Amino acid sequence: MNLRQELPSDRESVRDIHLRAFGDHGSVVADLVDTLRGTITPTDGLSLVAEIDRQIVGHVMFTRSLLDAPRRLVEVQVLSPLAVRPGHHKRGIGSALVRHGLRILAERPVPLVFLEGDPGYYSRFGFARGDDQGFRKPSLRIPDGAFQALRLPKYEPWMTGTLVYAEPFWRHDAVGLRDPGA
Repeated sequence: MNLRQELPSDRESVRDIHLRAFGDHGSVVADLVDTLRGTITPTDGLSLVAEIDRQIVGHVMFTRSLLDAPRRLVEVQVLSPLAVRPGHHKRGIGSALVRHGLRILAERPVPLVFLEGDPGYYSRFGFARGDDQGFRKPSLRIPDGAFQALRLPKYEPWMTGTLVYAEPFWRHDAVGLRDPGA
């Protein structure tokens, strides 16, 4: 398996992975990825792919958001989304992408990484409930246990407060869970 930065020629394969991996929500996630891709710079954010036999089989994205801390706004990263092509699950592809991305971010001036996800999966990387660490979620639609954070070496104890998602998450309505019966 080869882990590397996403290239422009990978875009259709990455989109297809998200369409397949997220089922009914696939188009929302794929559109979110297309929008977030434009926010990534050489020093801010990451879009990584996993490749097996020259086929893209996984993708993870880390993008800039803000922590509204009492002292000042703090630039943080959000891990979203992570997807592995159906048929390639349970092979360590998602884990390898996450670990690789976190190693890169730990070498940058990034203090925190946030996500919405399954605690049973993401705890293996050191993620823990955000509210237990002094963080507030950006939406009440996010289940408490799903809102998670990971402190990196640049973290300082005063960095607490509310996560403020970047605008594309709101534009694509990709925050928390909607209640269709409401």
